Amino acid sequence: MVHLAMWRIGRSDAVTVWSNEIVAKRLTSYRSIIDLKLLARYLLARNFSVEFEPSESISTLWKIHKQAQTRFQKELTQNRKKKLNEETNSLQSFMDLKAALADKILHQCHFCERRCNIDRESHLGYCNVDQSSYVSSAFLHTGEEPPLVPSGTIFFSGCNFRCAHCQNYDISCNPKNGSHVSPTQLTAIADELVSQGAKNINYVGGDPTPHLHTILASMKFQQFNITQLWNSNMYLSMEAMELLTDVIDFWLPDLKYFSEKCAERISDVTNYTQIVTRNIKMAYDQGTKEMIIRVLVLPNHLQCCVFPILEWIAENTPMALVNIMAQYRPMWQVVHKPEIYGDISRRVKREEMNQAHDYAKKLGLEFRSVS
Repeated sequence: MVHLAMWRIGRSDAVTVWSNEIVAKRLTSYRSIIDLKLLARYLLARNFSVEFEPSESISTLWKIHKQAQTRFQKELTQNRKKKLNEETNSLQSFMDLKAALADKILHQCHFCERRCNIDRESHLGYCNVDQSSYVSSAFLHTGEEPPLVPSGTIFFSGCNFRCAHCQNYDISCNPKNGSHVSPTQLTAIADELVSQGAKNINYVGGDPTPHLHTILASMKFQQFNITQLWNSNMYLSMEAMELLTDVIDFWLPDLKYFSEKCAERISDVTNYTQIVTRNIKMAYDQGTKEMIIRVLVLPNHLQCCVFPILEWIAENTPMALVNIMAQYRPMWQVVHKPEIYGDISRRVKREEMNQAHDYAKKLGLEFRSVS
C-alpha cells in the first residue's frame, strides 16, 4: 500500500516522466526498487556477512573492507532479485563494517577532501560539525526532479563549503540548526517518510558528508526496501566514496564549476574540479550509473564553467541525466559584497539558459526530462 500511494502524491510529471523511453531505460534499477522487484543495495550490504573486530586498527578494517567489497560486487550481480522475505539481518555484516570504519574516520576526520584530520568529539574542523548530527527538516519534497517526486528529503545542518550564493545558508553555516538525531532517530525519520509515500531517502543539507557516520549507522536499522539517494556537493574523500558506492542506489551530485578560480572565489574550495569529477566518475563506474547531475547556471559563467561541465559529462558519464538549473538568484554574501561577486549579482538571463540548452543538445545529453 505504501508504494501504491507514492503515485498519488506530488506532480503529474512524476508519473508521465516514465513514458520517456530514455528515462525509463537509464533508471531501470531505481524504478525496479520502487516497484519492489529489486532489493536496494543497503539491504544486501546488511545481509552480507563479514567477520571483523571493531577494535581493530583502521588499516586492518580497510583491508577487510577491500576483500569484502570484491565479494559483494559479485553478490550485486547475482542476488539483487531476491524476494524481500528472504532478506534477513546478518549478525555481522558489510554494513556494520562500513559503520565501524565511518566511526574510526570521525576521530581523525577525513570524510571530505579538506582532510582536517581532527577528532570531532573534541575539536571542530572546517565544517564546524562535531560528532553530533542535526536535522533541520525532513519532509516529502515535491520540488525535486520528476522521477524523484515525492522525495523523502532529510536536510542536515552544516556544510564543508562556503558558497557565497548559498540559498540554505541558515543551516549550512549553523551546524546545530535543527534537532539532534542519533542513528536510530534518523532511522525513524526515514521509515516515517517511506510510510508517507517517499520514493527515496534523500540525504541533503547543508551537505550530508559530515554526517556520514550517522547515515551509515542508521542504514543498519531501516525497515523498507527503498532507494538510498546521495544529494551532495561531492567533495568527499576517496575513503568516504568507498564506504558509499556499495550502498547508494541513486546519485544527485552538483557539478558547480570547471574553473578552479571560480570555485575558490565563490565557494572557498580548492582542487574542486579534480576532486568532484573524480567522485562523480567513481559513483558512475563503481557505484551505479543511475544519477542526475545538477548544473546550476551562474550568470556570466557559460564559457568558464557551464560549457566545459557539459562536455565533461558527455565524455565521462554519458548515461547520466542532467538537470540544467535556472534557479540561481543572488543571495547571502553576493548581496553584501558586490565588489567581489559582481559577476553573479543578477539572475541568469533567458539567453544564457538557451545557450546552455543548445549546447547540451549538441552534445546529445538528456536534460529536458529532468530540467
